[in-house]
Amino acid sequence: MTEPVKDAARPVRVPRDAEYLAAVEDLLAHPLVRSMEEYTQHGDTSCLRHCLNVSYLSWLYCKERGWHAGEAARGGLLHDLFLYDWHRHAKETGEYFHGYTHPRRALENADRLFRLTEREKDIILHHMWPLTVTPPHSREAYVIVMFDKYCSLMETFHKPLLQRVATQEWIPSRPAQAQ
Repeated sequence: MTEPVKDAARPVRVPRDAEYLAAVEDLLAHPLVRSMEEYTQHGDTSCLRHCLNVSYLSWLYCKERGWHAGEAARGGLLHDLFLYDWHRHAKETGEYFHGYTHPRRALENADRLFRLTEREKDIILHHMWPLTVTPPHSREAYVIVMFDKYCSLMETFHKPLLQRVATQEWIPSRPAQAQ
């Protein structure tokens, strides 16, 4: 696992959406969540940026349908909280099969840091379906599955995501604490 971000107060670019930010602000303020910025996920996209992309698109989709958008946003932001460079992980540790194992590691990390709902746990644990055998139990988790695949593809091929979404620099207003 990584050390926390040394400068957790440095800004991160987030959607300019007060309702979305209210749902995820406590997560974004946590140094270990912010440390995802240190790892490349797909192409030149950081793990944090990828999770923000998945989280916000899922938030919008669920909100439009009257589903549990807040839990989708939170689960989407935490779904890849595995806290290592997956490109080098197998070589450095001898642990292969990142695609199969990282959802459980992300869930363990998120559950240790935050109080999660059952739906948020479902989102994190099952976001790699159908690669992992067990399907999600909630429609919000299926939304995360869909947007995780979509964002991964777009990021790998360097296609812009959220280009029409107004963004802002965001800095935590108070130090985060585990719950």
